[in-house]
Amino acid sequence: MVGRRANAGEGRGVPLGLPLPPFAGKKRLAVVVRPADVVAVAPSPNLASTVRAAPPSWRTTLLRLGQLASGQGVEARVFGSLAWQVITGLDYLTDSSDLDFAMYVRRDTQLCRLTEAVERIEASAPMRLDGELIRGASAVNWRELHAGGRDVLVKTIVGITLFSADQFISGRIPT
Repeated sequence: MVGRRANAGEGRGVPLGLPLPPFAGKKRLAVVVRPADVVAVAPSPNLASTVRAAPPSWRTTLLRLGQLASGQGVEARVFGSLAWQVITGLDYLTDSSDLDFAMYVRRDTQLCRLTEAVERIEASAPMRLDGELIRGASAVNWRELHAGGRDVLVKTIVGITLFSADQFISGRIPT
């Protein structure tokens, strides 16, 4: 199960989700549990731990992203289909799957350099790179930040808000 935003009208508790694998219809199940029923919390798999479970054609891209993260001093994790495949051992990836990843950036991370490097890696990747840059409790899509627009969508567990890109880059996003 993964944490998710609460839907309107849901009761009190911890909103969780579980995507079924493609062979089971790829449905998304949503539940709300009591906080006392949560027995453990763990982060998504780190990028390096997923290389062996990934299709061979993905491995170079994963290694390059890992080297980029290491070189920038940021933590890289995966979520989405690859993460579920690693966690469950079931087949979640399809020929049209993208790579969902998160890079946990620091205040001194050079975000322009980071997004430029991700763009270069994606140019030779066999899949689309759908990544989030996470600062504190806020996330921005790497591609949106890289596009250089004035404003970006900032996601948190409670919602999505439009902020100036400069606020995210400088670390002045409310958490």
